[in-house]
Amino acid sequence: MKNQWINFFSGSVKIIIHGRGVERFLNDCTRHGIQIWQVKKLGAEAYTCYVLLKDIKKLRSLIKNQECKFRFLTRKGFPFLLQYSLRNSGIVTGVILCVLTIFLLSNMVWSIEIKGANPATEHKIVQELNKLGLKKGKFQFFIRDVESIQKYLADTISEITWVGVELNGTSYHFEVVEKNEPEKIEQLSPRNFRASKKAVIAKVFVEKGQPMVQINDHVEKGDLLVSGLIGKEDNKKSIAAVGEVLGETWYMSEVNIPLKQTLSVLTGEAYKQHYVKIGNIEIPIWGFFQPDYKQTKEYKVERPAYFWKWRLPISYAGKTIHETEKVEKNYDVEEAIEEALVISKKELAGKLAEDAVIKGEKVLHHETENGKVKIYIHYQVIENIVKIEPIIQGD
Repeated sequence: MKNQWINFFSGSVKIIIHGRGVERFLNDCTRHGIQIWQVKKLGAEAYTCYVLLKDIKKLRSLIKNQECKFRFLTRKGFPFLLQYSLRNSGIVTGVILCVLTIFLLSNMVWSIEIKGANPATEHKIVQELNKLGLKKGKFQFFIRDVESIQKYLADTISEITWVGVELNGTSYHFEVVEKNEPEKIEQLSPRNFRASKKAVIAKVFVEKGQPMVQINDHVEKGDLLVSGLIGKEDNKKSIAAVGEVLGETWYMSEVNIPLKQTLSVLTGEAYKQHYVKIGNIEIPIWGFFQPDYKQTKEYKVERPAYFWKWRLPISYAGKTIHETEKVEKNYDVEEAIEEALVISKKELAGKLAEDAVIKGEKVLHHETENGKVKIYIHYQVIENIVKIEPIIQGD
């Protein structure tokens, strides 16, 4: 396979040798380093074979002292292809321009389709896409990747709960789910509400069922909040309790903050590298000279190339390299407490339900030991304390 590529780029010629002493001439060629292959005998004094284009001069010089002659039959390889292309430059130029035009058109945005959004929301989405540069006629190389577009729209437009983005050739397809979709009616089985944890009742809203607690009541885990049994003693029936019971609950948090921390921060210096990626091979096209950054942080982006509707094994890859440096930050006790409050509040929010509200926070005490500050924080939280308990017939 390697020899085939070498022969293609070097160029090869098929010749016919005829006359007396052909075998002797072929042996002389081998002794003089002339490469020959696919030698075939045609008759008593005629052979065909292939030789490299670069060995033709040697061949002419060597055959002068022989009793045989040769002539060319066919020519193969890149030099002859280039020669043909130069003679027919108009056709070759037209083919190249045609392929280049199709390639460029295949990597432009030709259509943007948005489904699932009402006209007002669709208008907002189009406006945000225009800010990102995603318009008809724009090259895909200069547009953010699909994941970044999806995240940007979800974070920017408050009217949608989810958006799916798909790039299909030259078309972008957006599937939108809006927040104001009607909720499906759920068929509920008979049930009670019980307390999921110790709390002080902050709000009671009962749509169906018998409330068993009031605001400011203290409840323990497992206490009955709303009963699904309604009616008189001799004629009770079970229903599904529906409503909301919020309670004030309490959480303790313990956070350790080192008084001395080493942080990695951006210096503001950065440079970009651009590549053409073929398979797993990256060929640099810009940004050859990398600055001498001791510490760096990299961000990569890759965009595939298309020809018509087919995805090519070629893509554009960009890399932004930021210079970073290590910075030592020294905290005093007050700063450490502020940092602890931020960290603990973020951790607590991750554990709570989305509708829970942190009502208050209080630093109980702190202590310094081995270069660290240990902070104890008490939180008051208003949250849903309902635990559903099914009512089994016969209870």
